[in-house]
Amino acid sequence: MINDIKAEAEKKMTKSLDALHAAFNKIRTGRAHPSILDGVMVNYYGQETPLKQVASINVEDNRTLAVSPWEKNLVPTIEKAIMSSDLGLNPATSGDLIRIPMPMLTEETRKDMVKQAKADAEHGRVSIRNARRDANSMIKELLKEKEITEDDERKGEDEIQKLTDRYIAEVEKALKTKEEDLMAV
Repeated sequence: MINDIKAEAEKKMTKSLDALHAAFNKIRTGRAHPSILDGVMVNYYGQETPLKQVASINVEDNRTLAVSPWEKNLVPTIEKAIMSSDLGLNPATSGDLIRIPMPMLTEETRKDMVKQAKADAEHGRVSIRNARRDANSMIKELLKEKEITEDDERKGEDEIQKLTDRYIAEVEKALKTKEEDLMAV
C-alpha cells in the first residue's frame, strides 16, 4: 500500500518537474530555440492551432529562427500570431519564409526573466510539497484505519521525504542552469 502511495507521489512530482521545464522553455534567452514558440497559437481555418502543427520551426543561426509554413496562405496569419504573442518578437517575412531575429537582452530584461524563472521554480517546489502532503495524509489515513503500523508510517513518511528532497534538488539544479543561461552575455 505504501509503495502505491509512493509511486503516485513520484508520478505527481515528475509532472511538476515536467511543467517547470515547459515553463523554463517559454522564457527566452538571447539564443534562438524553437521551444520559445511553443505557446504561439495560429488561427488555422477557424481553429486555434499550435504553430508547430502548421509550420516547421528551425534555428537558422544563434539569434534567428526560421518558420516555414506548410501552406503559403498562412504566412500573414503566422506573422500576426507571433507579433500578438507576449514574447516581444518581430518577425520578418521574405517570400514564404518567416525569419524571427532574437532581440538582444538588456541587463534589466535578464533580471526580470531570472525573477520569472525563480517564480516558476517556486511554483514547482510548492507543487512537489503538495504531492508530499497528499502522500503523507494517505499514509496517516492507513494508520488511522489500522492497516499499517506506526513503524510503517514513519518508514513511509521518510521515503516520501527522500523523494521530495530529490525532486526539490532537481528543481534547484534546473533553476541554476536557467539563471546561468539567462545571465550569459
